[in-house]
Amino acid sequence: MYRAGFASVQQKYEEALTALFATLDWLERRLAKRSWLCGRRFTEADVRLFTTLVRFDAVYYSHFKCNLRRLTDYPRLWRYTRRIHALPGVARTVDLREIKSHYYRSMPELNPGGVVPKGPALDFSL
Repeated sequence: MYRAGFASVQQKYEEALTALFATLDWLERRLAKRSWLCGRRFTEADVRLFTTLVRFDAVYYSHFKCNLRRLTDYPRLWRYTRRIHALPGVARTVDLREIKSHYYRSMPELNPGGVVPKGPALDFSL
């Protein structure tokens, strides 16, 4: 996301975007055969991916111009993200208002006015 979002030339942006969505496509296919990234057990790899996925539609899609597809367009990745969000204690660690405020206000080169969008409305409940 960052390489696409901070790209200063079209070719670099498109290369980063292509790589990003190739990875999301690969993850979508991988989750067709397993519940978690590394097989049958929830691992640190799942935690690390979750922190990226939970921000995707709210921030990366628009702020970093990663708008080829939304996370919600990936049925398995979306279900996977919601499943992790539903684990005990996880939902209380996700504050989309704070996440959006941080990203949209801390990068004036991408958002000089510091305007934080109201949407999208996301429902992570299962």
